[in-house]
Amino acid sequence: MKRKISIVLLTLAMAGCSSLGVEPWERGQLARADMALDHEKLDMALDDHIYFSKEGSSGGRSFAGGGCGCN
Repeated sequence: MKRKISIVLLTLAMAGCSSLGVEPWERGQLARADMALDHEKLDMALDDHIYFSKEGSSGGRSFAGGGCGCN
């Protein structure tokens, strides 16, 4: 009895991961401009400020640089 229950539970657990990914009819919804990670410019500016403050570097995402900022 325990073996049958464990097989059923294992089968259900494996079937739970079978629908990962984006279906073709969902791509239009996810491609909207407001779904982009950089849609809110104010949020991006705040995130950049926090990132630069914690890293203590000049430049950031697309520029070379680094260090403690003591210069």
